[in-house]
Amino acid sequence: MKVSELRNKDIEGLKQERLALLREQFNLRMQRATNQLNKPHQFKQVRRNIARINTILGELAASKAAPETITATAQVDKADS
Repeated sequence: MKVSELRNKDIEGLKQERLALLREQFNLRMQRATNQLNKPHQFKQVRRNIARINTILGELAASKAAPETITATAQVDKADS
């Protein structure tokens, strides 16, 4: 999954995708435990895709929180003057 594809999704879409990947990761762990895993390279791919989604969600949260922090700081500076 490419980052550009993920950035085009909304927050709910990203959360749903993350949930699907977490389930897939769980299924891969169960397959490994029962020696039924055919493609061990999928562990790395799924783990990295989860990390990509978490990074994008964190960036979105930070970008929404940043303007509030700036205005709160500006209000405190005005009150001190």
